[in-house]
Amino acid sequence: MRIENAIARLFEHVDGLAESGQLRRLSAAFARFIVGLDIEMTAATTTAPPQNAALALACVLLSELEGRGHTCLVLDDLALDPCGLMGWAELEWRALADAAGTLPACAPGWQALLAQSSSVWQAGQPDCQQPLVQEGGRLYLRRYWRHEMQVAQAMVARSKVVRAPDVARVRQWLDILFGQSCADGAPDWQKIACAIALRGSVAIITGGPGTGKTYTVASLLALLFAVADDPSKVRIALAAPTGKAAARLKQSIDDALGSLAQKIDGKLPLAELTARMGPARTLHSLLGARPGTRAFQHHAGNLLDVDVLIVDEASMVHLEMMAALLDALPAKAMLILLGDKDQLASVEAGAVLGDLCHNAQAGRYCSSTIAYVQAASGQTIAAAFDGAAGALAQQTVMLRQSRRFSGAIGALALAVNAGRATDVFDCLRGAGAEAGDADGQVAWIEPAQPSALLQLAWSGRAGAGGGYRDYLALVKAGPGAQEHPVWVRQVLLVFQSFRILCAVRDGEWGVAGINGAIEQRLEREGMLARSAWYVGRPVMVTRNDYGAKVFNGDIGLTLRDPDRATSLRVYFLEGDVIRSVLATRLRHVETAFAMTVHKSQGSEFLHTVLVLPKDGAGMLARELIYTGITRARSFFTLVSPTQTVLLDALGRRTRRPSGLRSLLI
Repeated sequence: MRIENAIARLFEHVDGLAESGQLRRLSAAFARFIVGLDIEMTAATTTAPPQNAALALACVLLSELEGRGHTCLVLDDLALDPCGLMGWAELEWRALADAAGTLPACAPGWQALLAQSSSVWQAGQPDCQQPLVQEGGRLYLRRYWRHEMQVAQAMVARSKVVRAPDVARVRQWLDILFGQSCADGAPDWQKIACAIALRGSVAIITGGPGTGKTYTVASLLALLFAVADDPSKVRIALAAPTGKAAARLKQSIDDALGSLAQKIDGKLPLAELTARMGPARTLHSLLGARPGTRAFQHHAGNLLDVDVLIVDEASMVHLEMMAALLDALPAKAMLILLGDKDQLASVEAGAVLGDLCHNAQAGRYCSSTIAYVQAASGQTIAAAFDGAAGALAQQTVMLRQSRRFSGAIGALALAVNAGRATDVFDCLRGAGAEAGDADGQVAWIEPAQPSALLQLAWSGRAGAGGGYRDYLALVKAGPGAQEHPVWVRQVLLVFQSFRILCAVRDGEWGVAGINGAIEQRLEREGMLARSAWYVGRPVMVTRNDYGAKVFNGDIGLTLRDPDRATSLRVYFLEGDVIRSVLATRLRHVETAFAMTVHKSQGSEFLHTVLVLPKDGAGMLARELIYTGITRARSFFTLVSPTQTVLLDALGRRTRRPSGLRSLLI
């Protein structure tokens, strides 16, 4: 097979970038595969050979974007702003572009070029299951195009289902659960969310931390039981992307149901009905993941046995998982998605929740939705939120009042989310009225040195406490006269009150460097003795292990086995339940004094420390800063070697192009 000189030059540059870590080796291999396939297919026909170097470059970029969580390559971006697309300097892009030769100058030019390739399928052409799909000015790997179509079709179909609940009965029960009106006359969006969810087969409830998403869904559960013909037969399942998030969902709902029981006051056997739900599960467990494959036990041919499915932390659900979930869900079942649309998107490809409810802030409810909400809940949706915007918008509600963040942390989170750099700096420096409160909710260490971070890790900061000294002191003292489970719970709770979150994994200011430095500091203080496994070591599970019943994202502490002094066990706290696994059974773990912001989603800590690197390399965005801030329950500390990275991140939003939004309209 003869490969033209332009391709040889291009791959020489691509291999160089892969060698320096700027590109994945997989991207070069994928591009070579597509070019080779194209040459073989065109050699057997009279078709004119495509411009293989340009095709190869598009394939390299598509693969790279997939690795960064994108589902497609937008051809307009490729033509007009390739440097911004990849976060590269002009010099890096120009070297690749020059090697590839003449490139199309506009999106239609790229479409015409890709149309010549035998590896690209376009709508209206014979479908030979080509590995690439071009549609709507976007280039996809076929499987992501297929998943996107599946999600869009399923959500559109579900959003068009309109049930006819007994409005008078719904109004009666919503008044019991929420009261008749808010004291300030503002609409009760939690009450509205319950009313809207009840009339369809899908509902999306979004909102920031403290806006009451789980309390709302607990109230919705009570409402579902109350209006059901036979509540004992309603099958409800709870799920979340990670084991940690699933455990927290169940605990939060149980707590909320406990307070709701007082309002119901014997009108409904709520405790008995909700006891049948069972524990919350990971999505992998719910669908029946098959180890070593991407397949699940439950699918369109073997549907889930549920009437209502509630999925928390939906912002973490990637495109492929959402497609699998919708495929396995019965058409008559109700799907409730909970999540914060402004948090970081999933680690894997897609930003599904963001696409599904990207315009939730505006509301855009049609007249029939507004009339139904008024009748079913007594709540009036203001004119500012009207304006029909499609069926799915009618089943989407954004909760707007945070009951957790009313001080400096809340003000900082709102300013970051809006990208208001001046307000962010005012909050961090204590210049704002809210940010200057006496309890020291927010602090900023800048310019930071590694020694300052290590001191935080050791003893927290003045007025905020925290640090790892306290839990390690408990570990060193041992249970004493306490029962072992009581002591373990105390150690775990103290450890979980403080956490260091990193924006990046590598380098001095990343997870790997900081974990190593903290271990060294704690060893110098005499609080631990490092080895492969040691007493007091916090670990995070990095891969699902169904045999050991631990899941990606679970965090535990290594302590001595009370029955065998020479053995170590890792203890996990899930709600009120403590479970443990022999340390030697855990093969996929990493030390977790520090963790990435991505891995912290679904958690909250009394005191959260967010560490930014010296150089963001144009890859950090405000969603990451926002997510880190909102992990803090009472105290937040930002550690940054320089202001530049923060300022750069505030000016950048995470953008994951997809065709999902347009398909939903």
